[in-house]
Amino acid sequence: MARKKKADIIREIFNQGADIYERQQWERVNTVGYEFSNDAQLSEKEKTSLEEQGMPTFTINRILPVVEMLNFYATANSPRWQAIGVEGSDSGVAAVFSDIADYIWHLSDGGTLYANAINDSITKSVGYVLVDVDPDMDNGMGEVTLKQPDPFDVYPDPKSRDMLFRDAAYVIIKKVLPKNHLEKLFPDYKIKIKRSSTVQTNDDYSQRAMWDNDQSLFSPKDNNNTMTVRSDGTQDDMVEFFEMYEKIKVPYVNVFYRMPPTKKELSEMKKQCDVMVKEMQQELEVQFREQEASMQEQVQAGKMLPERMQLELTKAKEQMDAQLQGFSQECMSKLQQEASKIENQVISEKEFKIIMEDENFAKNVIESIPFKGTRIKQSCVAGDQFLYEKVLPDNVTEYPIVPFHYKWTGTPFPISAVSPLIGKQREINKSHQIMVHNASLGSSLRWLYDEGAIDEEVWEKYSSAPGALLPKRVGSEAPTPILPAPLSNAFFGIVQEGKQDMEYLAGIYSSMQGDTQQQHETFRGMLALDEYGTRRIKQWMKHSIEPALRQLGKVVMQFSQNVYTANKRFRIVQPSALQQEKEVELNVPLYNDMGEAIGKSMDYETAKFDVRVVSGSTLPINRWAYLSELKDMMQLGIVDDLAVLAETDIKDKEQIAKRKSLYAQMRGQIEQMDEVLKDKEGTIETLERQLVQAGIKGKVMQAEMEITKHKEQAKSKTDKQYTETEGKQKLLRNVMSNEADAVKDKMDLELQKTRNNLANANKKE
Repeated sequence: MARKKKADIIREIFNQGADIYERQQWERVNTVGYEFSNDAQLSEKEKTSLEEQGMPTFTINRILPVVEMLNFYATANSPRWQAIGVEGSDSGVAAVFSDIADYIWHLSDGGTLYANAINDSITKSVGYVLVDVDPDMDNGMGEVTLKQPDPFDVYPDPKSRDMLFRDAAYVIIKKVLPKNHLEKLFPDYKIKIKRSSTVQTNDDYSQRAMWDNDQSLFSPKDNNNTMTVRSDGTQDDMVEFFEMYEKIKVPYVNVFYRMPPTKKELSEMKKQCDVMVKEMQQELEVQFREQEASMQEQVQAGKMLPERMQLELTKAKEQMDAQLQGFSQECMSKLQQEASKIENQVISEKEFKIIMEDENFAKNVIESIPFKGTRIKQSCVAGDQFLYEKVLPDNVTEYPIVPFHYKWTGTPFPISAVSPLIGKQREINKSHQIMVHNASLGSSLRWLYDEGAIDEEVWEKYSSAPGALLPKRVGSEAPTPILPAPLSNAFFGIVQEGKQDMEYLAGIYSSMQGDTQQQHETFRGMLALDEYGTRRIKQWMKHSIEPALRQLGKVVMQFSQNVYTANKRFRIVQPSALQQEKEVELNVPLYNDMGEAIGKSMDYETAKFDVRVVSGSTLPINRWAYLSELKDMMQLGIVDDLAVLAETDIKDKEQIAKRKSLYAQMRGQIEQMDEVLKDKEGTIETLERQLVQAGIKGKVMQAEMEITKHKEQAKSKTDKQYTETEGKQKLLRNVMSNEADAVKDKMDLELQKTRNNLANANKKE
């Protein structure tokens, strides 16, 4: 009964709160714009009326080129996201987010979904991209996928005032589907789907049919009128399916708690502390002995009494024991405090109350901060049966459906690019219809005649034939031609002004579509025209599309962090012209020496980072201007020729790049061999010069040795002669000295005799 009541509540929210008159009026206006852009510009009533008047029913669609050009500018390239890590440890993992986003984008064919969403934004005023999880993909590991719901199936909260519906109380997606299809989508709820109430009336299925009593273009909601059959051929019933997303507040607690060490860690800490205490004890014992020796010297010198020494030593011993015990306690406490890690975790209030009953955990809680966390609840209803409801993962805080507006009005009912052009399109259509009709009247004249004056069949058949002879009855007046009223020249100016007004309103000019008459003559003039002409488009991209892409990247990040928690490896094609593959691996397990998993590297689940979209990444690039710029950069040496090759349309440029890479490697090897050869040639030349110099030095040394030899020989001969002469002179000097000594002795002897004779003579006297 409670679930049935929940289904009634969701249906009442849809009927009374979401599907209001303003929402219906918005859908009506944008349905007309969508049909105009797809060349369904005349209703059946208008066609019938024109045909009855004999006027043409063709239209000249000036809106379709505008839509196609806006689509081109917004979807020329795939969007690119970047992530910036909140902490330094998250920077490496954050860099992988762009690779994951590319992987999810290509897995879901994001280019097609994004193009459809942008087309809806232009023609229906808003497009949507839905982020979802397919739990059955990747063999049950799950994959994040993207979907693109129809804008007319989405019913946001009318009170929302945020461009991305972040303040909306709810967002509802309503579809009318066959029961058989729903049973395949939700096989676990087959019984409830079979019991669900079927749609009894289809009056509100086709809004266009309800408004205009005709249908110019087949719309997605017209499928609701189509009869469906099951696989066994029996008719299947249609059922309304509601999928509601709403934001709820869930009580959480941000807990900071200390992780006490294990017994093994305590044992290791005790051993480490014992070593430190032992070292401290040895130090204190040495200090005690030094103090005791100093006191003994003072006692022996008579400066201290023995009793004082004993008292001081006792005090020192007690102080040492107390200091050692305090150090042991302080060391153990410090090691335990260092080993006790402070953990932070966000848990629900219910879980917190349960775990706080554990005294061991409660005493380790440092701080607990209660708060209300925003979460997304998804509820699904089929007819009058409530199927299920679930709260999306804790890290998902934004609606998984992201809107892409064209012109936001401050409400959930934006304006499309087509709406301002509908009036001008009708003016152009009417103008051309009148001009063609007037020309048709001028070429096929109408005739005024008296009844019975002519043969009607002959005149009707041959009146416009060249050279025809048209008879009239005798006595009757000839038919009078009725000429059409001439059109004013100002009327033709209105047509031209209407075309110019459409270009001005849309911001898409003829020159942007390749009209050579409207283009500038010079290359730089064309570039300037391209720059100025796209400023309005860039403004729309910057203020409407890029915020939605940033929000989409944020939602993808939240879902992917919840899904990709196991080790995953995938390959992506790099967004470059050379189509290079890149392999990425997440959540790589780390093992210890025992083979036990102790952690992860590239832990994507717990990383925290901010997502940004690369501005202008989806806009087209003027390739000729870009190539010219690349060529200039290549001449300056900023980029190489491969960067220029990547942006060209040359056939088989991947093979050319490989060959150029091979040639570059071979050229590098040849240059290296040339350098080695030059070094060897230089070494040989150096050695030859050294050899020549060595030969010269050898000959010089040999000559010097010969000269020295002759010199030594001459010197030896001279020395020998000198030695002989000196010997003779010495012998002569010795002989002369001996002779002089003999003469002297003889003279001394004679002198002594003379003195003696004189002395004797004196005595005699």
